[in-house]
Amino acid sequence: MTDMHQAREAREGRATGRRAVLRGGVAAAAGLAVPGIVAGAAPAFALSGRPAARWGVQAGDVTTSSGLVWVRSDRPARMIVETSATESFRRPRRWYGPLLGPGTDHTGTTALHGLPPGEQVHYRVLLADPHDPRRTGEPVAGTFRTAPARRRDGVRFVWSGDLAGQGWGINPGLGGYRAFAEMRRRDPDFFLFSGDTVYADGPIEESVTLPDGSVYHNVTTPEKRKVAETLDEYRGNFRYNLLDENLRRFNAQVPTIVQWDDHEVTNNWYPGEILADDRYTEKSVDVLAGRARQAFAEYFPISTLRPGRREGRVHRVVRHGPLLDVFVLDMRTFRNANSPGRQPDDAQGILGREQLDWLKRELSRSRAVWKVIAADMPIGLVVPDGETDIEAIANGDPGAPLGRELQIAELLRFIKRRRITGTVWLTADVHYTSAQHYRPELAAFGDFEPFWEFVSGPLNAGAFPANALDGTFGPDRVFVKAPEASNVSPAEGYQFYGEVEIDGDGGELTVRLREVDGPVLFSKTLQPGRVGQ
Repeated sequence: MTDMHQAREAREGRATGRRAVLRGGVAAAAGLAVPGIVAGAAPAFALSGRPAARWGVQAGDVTTSSGLVWVRSDRPARMIVETSATESFRRPRRWYGPLLGPGTDHTGTTALHGLPPGEQVHYRVLLADPHDPRRTGEPVAGTFRTAPARRRDGVRFVWSGDLAGQGWGINPGLGGYRAFAEMRRRDPDFFLFSGDTVYADGPIEESVTLPDGSVYHNVTTPEKRKVAETLDEYRGNFRYNLLDENLRRFNAQVPTIVQWDDHEVTNNWYPGEILADDRYTEKSVDVLAGRARQAFAEYFPISTLRPGRREGRVHRVVRHGPLLDVFVLDMRTFRNANSPGRQPDDAQGILGREQLDWLKRELSRSRAVWKVIAADMPIGLVVPDGETDIEAIANGDPGAPLGRELQIAELLRFIKRRRITGTVWLTADVHYTSAQHYRPELAAFGDFEPFWEFVSGPLNAGAFPANALDGTFGPDRVFVKAPEASNVSPAEGYQFYGEVEIDGDGGELTVRLREVDGPVLFSKTLQPGRVGQ
């Protein structure tokens, strides 16, 4: 038996322990998932008059020795986290977190440091009355694995994006957000949430009639009946998703690495934009983005963001042991205005100069075998914004790089000339799944080594036909699964996620594109130590 197989069996054995501890932890989260749920309300489960964590717990940005734990209280409370190597919590280590209050919508994150690498960490969150610390609510438990310090242990994670979009929300008749139940059963080390974590611009009605005459029934809330404009409305979009039991169970077991895209604010937004959408009374996208960013920072544990602070950023590197670094991009905050994308000079582009320089610097410093570039938008897929403008990178002209393509050309040339090995691009955004192999011999711009880009999503949103390809960087669409019609509901299928497994013995990276409730659709294994392949 190989070391990788032994490690996998040990991991599966630990999963049994994870499920055991979660029977207690998820019991608290499951207080939201009872028959006859009232939209916008969360049934009480905790001791009367004491703080309650009705929205569960989650962990994020886990490394070999650290991680973040998140919770939301239903009233002012002091956050306390206890960690243990065993689910019995016989000798817990205690971490005192922040005071949770209305300034952060009663959410809070506690940083854990000095954790053992490659081990299961059991944690529970206690919420204490700030005026009487002896009065605590029911503890809510979770668990996660720290990243391995040894290469031979291997890594496995899942990724996807696009949750509750196009009016398709939590449908109890379909089992809610089924993708999270399925991904949890895969027992990944972490989940890369590739943007569109909420649809703040997408109201959700109680029912929608499908093309076959059947009815899609949504759970909805007051904040989801209109586009989000106020801070409280943006916060309500994040709370909405946590009404789903599958997501809460997933959060209690699988840590996340999260990024944002456009729908956390409004469709296809860019800095400085003034909206012409009649649904909005606040027309300044910069104002809306500021409110959305605050809510985003409040509802996800992100190592480079803190609720209530203007400084911080979404882009970052999360180092997951010797096999993997994840480079999380922010293709929203620093982009220029959407346009036809044909300008011959474009220093700002989609990343901004500072972020591009940061990415080049961090890629060159990385010693990980694999360097996953987590992009919230694809490279060579043409994503339009209206009749003339471009929303992503590709401008539809298959010739030499223009507009935002210039930044990507600069980055790809840098990777080739610095001989940076093991780069793989993962993304979501377009609401179908596909694999593109970018080959210089097919490209108008050929100064790069071949690389792969994998697309997966949506998690629970409308599915759409495949986008056209732009030949500037020579994409060859090796695989695609997408509907022929637009905005196909989750009841009709076409919901996707991807899985990445890195073998600890040989270092090979295998990508599998999966369909929710279906088989593996496509698989590709890449070899380590190569600049391009």
